[in-house]
Amino acid sequence: MPDPFPFATYSFVMAITPGPNNVMLTASGASFGFRRTLPTMLGMWTGHTSMTVAIALGLGVVFQRWPLLHDTLRWAGASYLLYLAWRLLGARGSAAGSAVRPISFLEGALFQLVNPKAWVMSLTTAALFLPADWPLAAGCLYLVLMSLLVNLPCIAVWAAFGSSLRQCLEVPSRRTLFNATMAAALVGTGVLMVR
Repeated sequence: MPDPFPFATYSFVMAITPGPNNVMLTASGASFGFRRTLPTMLGMWTGHTSMTVAIALGLGVVFQRWPLLHDTLRWAGASYLLYLAWRLLGARGSAAGSAVRPISFLEGALFQLVNPKAWVMSLTTAALFLPADWPLAAGCLYLVLMSLLVNLPCIAVWAAFGSSLRQCLEVPSRRTLFNATMAAALVGTGVLMVR
């Protein structure tokens, strides 16, 4: 049996630190509340976990064989972050949740395909923490269970943090400043993705 502590520590650090998912969850929590952000959060977790399992099953070889695919996904991800930043700026000054809808479960899941932090985390997880001496199905189940126990609560913290800001953001000038800050964080993340 592998020692789960190194995997749990790695997962915690990667999932709790800022990144595209966490910025989007904070903004969604602030705009729509925790409950309405749940589909987004669960979609992100499902997409990321599915990607990790797919890599463990051999998808990582595809990126080694066709590195242009990785670059294409990077640019697509950066473009999507710019779109989300623009959407956030369009909601400035409006009451929470009135201007746009939260990102759906499916959009959250599919975003993982263009999220470079999710790819790095999935590739590293499959390479370092998939138990080599276990049957592949059991090893993949281990990865999923660890993600459920560690990653999901970490990203929930970001959605809850955003939700905790809702009352403070009822003042239009504060909402505008918050949306501009979240949009700038998304743009900055997008720029870092393609550097």
